[in-house]
Amino acid sequence: MTTDKIERLVRMANQIGDFYASMPEHERAAGAASHLRMYWTPKMIREIIAFADQGHPGLNPVAARAVQSLKETATPA
Repeated sequence: MTTDKIERLVRMANQIGDFYASMPEHERAAGAASHLRMYWTPKMIREIIAFADQGHPGLNPVAARAVQSLKETATPA
């Protein structure tokens, strides 16, 4: 995966996280994860999970929790 591509995914995930950050605490990560599940391709989700698993910084707190939620509910490839 290219650096440009992962930077785009991180930027998009952070924008989604920023949107859901204004929601009540218990809805933030779940809402962002639901949005990612609904609108992102499985490949995009796998790539952002792999990026987060490598410990790379850059995801805002809501986006990071959403990605963690996606990882926990992902079905093996």
